[in-house]
Amino acid sequence: MTATAEKPGPTGPGNDLQKVADLLGGPRILSRRITSALDAHELLLDGLPGSALTHFVRHLLIIQTDSLEKAFGMSLRTFQRRKDAPDKPLSQEQSGRTWKFAEVLAKATDVFGSQEEAEQWLERPAIGLDQRRPIDLLATPAGIELVEQYLTRLAYGVYA
Repeated sequence: MTATAEKPGPTGPGNDLQKVADLLGGPRILSRRITSALDAHELLLDGLPGSALTHFVRHLLIIQTDSLEKAFGMSLRTFQRRKDAPDKPLSQEQSGRTWKFAEVLAKATDVFGSQEEAEQWLERPAIGLDQRRPIDLLATPAGIELVEQYLTRLAYGVYA
């Protein structure tokens, strides 16, 4: 197999990983490059740096901090304490939920064409999700799966 055959194309999984890593601050904040799902796994096992969460939230365009409690699995007060301790890593659970939220935002950005449109979609009740806001469904693995499946249907033009 040649070196070029091993690299995913611009729309391949490696590019999706890069989009997620960039939302979390990229190599500068994550202190490593994420080139594979195993890299992401190791990063999440070690715990995302607190500064990755702060970077992510700071670069959201529309979503307000109070909407993030369920998605990140931490209270507003815990989030505020985290901002005061940027070097302290997140727990594995918080890291996983933060990564998953970044994945959903990256996928929604691809589907809607801009991060602003994606964030608006996450905040609005969705017909295909029984009038629930996608961001509220990110609180559970089952809800995340529903949101991801709905985004896939939207990407392929299947709206119901």
